[in-house]
Amino acid sequence: MKNEKIALREGEEFIKLGDLLKLTGEFETGGQAKIAIQNGEVTVNGEVCTMRGKKMRKGDKAGFNGSIFEVC
Repeated sequence: MKNEKIALREGEEFIKLGDLLKLTGEFETGGQAKIAIQNGEVTVNGEVCTMRGKKMRKGDKAGFNGSIFEVC
């Protein structure tokens, strides 16, 4: 279980949920992230999210396997 802050790149307003999960190292490929998201294993701000293209903005939190990743 880990809590990690993920910074947006300069000029970016959001990052897609699937890309965020790949960036954290939880998944090696986008396909793996897609399956976990579609299976309802990922939460966004405490609620199950099945949209891998969900736009994650500053302050949003994604959860997977007991870990929380906050966009900052």
